[in-house]
Amino acid sequence: MEKNPVIPIFIGYDERERAATNVLIDSLYQNSDSPISIIPLVTTQLKNLGIYFREKDPKQSTAFSFTRFLVPYLSNYSGWAIFMDCDMLCRESITELWDQRDDNYSVMCVKHKHIPNEKRKFLNETQLPYPKKNWSSLMLFNCNKCKELSIEYVNNASGLDLHRFNWLEGDNLIGEITGNWNHLIGVYKETDLDYKSPLIHWTIGGPWFKELRTKSGALAAEWFSARDDAMKLWNE
Repeated sequence: MEKNPVIPIFIGYDERERAATNVLIDSLYQNSDSPISIIPLVTTQLKNLGIYFREKDPKQSTAFSFTRFLVPYLSNYSGWAIFMDCDMLCRESITELWDQRDDNYSVMCVKHKHIPNEKRKFLNETQLPYPKKNWSSLMLFNCNKCKELSIEYVNNASGLDLHRFNWLEGDNLIGEITGNWNHLIGVYKETDLDYKSPLIHWTIGGPWFKELRTKSGALAAEWFSARDDAMKLWNE
């Protein structure tokens, strides 16, 4: 098992969700009891490097729908790394997630059973149902075992092949993250879990969007509180 003293975290970045990204980053720093390194996956920067060049898919709902799969390459196919969507809020130390790494697997995730009922999500983006929906929204990459995710593959493979982990030889290489990480707000009916999850996820759209400011109730208020705390001045 790799003993990297710094936890590398890659965050999906979409300019429409800059506020969400900034609040997530602050929540990670504030709660972590280990050193962390955070790298937002900014599409324009990846294009400037020449490692991301695929055309925008009309079915992709965020700028980072596919860039997330470049994490092993960006990690030089070495060690472990975390990827997470930006529309999340961390409440506990990310070390607890990091410690779940298991070298028996190529990638680890929360194995959601999410079959969306709605046809649209935030900003009127299409909500597409497919097997392993939301599995790729939080991943622990065992980068040395993800060499199939080459620049060429990530830029040319279909969205379904990427998000359904068809680049692996079998589902037995997908480990499961436990502990209620990546709780999908508005998807699960067990609302009490919203308040116990160490990482909550507004996959349908979060309170940083004007139209959704109050949709998730107390959880929306928690996000605004985290935002206000991140913006607090020391001399107040």
